[in-house]
Amino acid sequence: MNEFLKMKKIILFASGSGSNAEKIIRRCQENKTMEVTRVYTNNPNAKVIDRANSLRVPVEVFNRESLNDGTISEKLKQDTPDLIVLAGFLWKFPEAIVKLFPNKIINIHPALLPKYGGKGMYGMNVHQAVLDNKETETGITIHYVNEHYDEGGIIFQKSVTIEDCATADAIAEKIHTLEHQYFSEVIEKLLT
Repeated sequence: MNEFLKMKKIILFASGSGSNAEKIIRRCQENKTMEVTRVYTNNPNAKVIDRANSLRVPVEVFNRESLNDGTISEKLKQDTPDLIVLAGFLWKFPEAIVKLFPNKIINIHPALLPKYGGKGMYGMNVHQAVLDNKETETGITIHYVNEHYDEGGIIFQKSVTIEDCATADAIAEKIHTLEHQYFSEVIEKLLT
């Protein structure tokens, strides 16, 4: 790597197991042109904490008040991220932060937006809705975050057939495979 090239800084937000966060951190550690400098989580019991700690990435646990009162905004300004990545983060991102980092916040959604997006449409809720509506395909959407749930500009979509899926869990498994395959790759492309 050219020593004069600036390492691209990524901040991750996650609420759960952190499997996507781990994939992103590992990709950054292999890539050496980008790094995850911090993981923020709103869940003190999230498995993402152990994953990040094992990969030597600092973790910050926060509550809704600090997200909305400007505390997290100030920390993000100090962190100076090139990209903020929501990887299974379940709260709506405050408009104030979105305005501070225009087109620098992305999210991954477990469906082909605009279908199955909006408030309450996350994780197994999405997969169950897809199953209940007898869809033959679903997929992932990586999109910019704006002030509305799942309405920011679409960066990338990938579909998968689910005609062989009899349960929401089977759909979730296919979606996780897509997420793990493409999320880090799209992030890397955005930062190069």
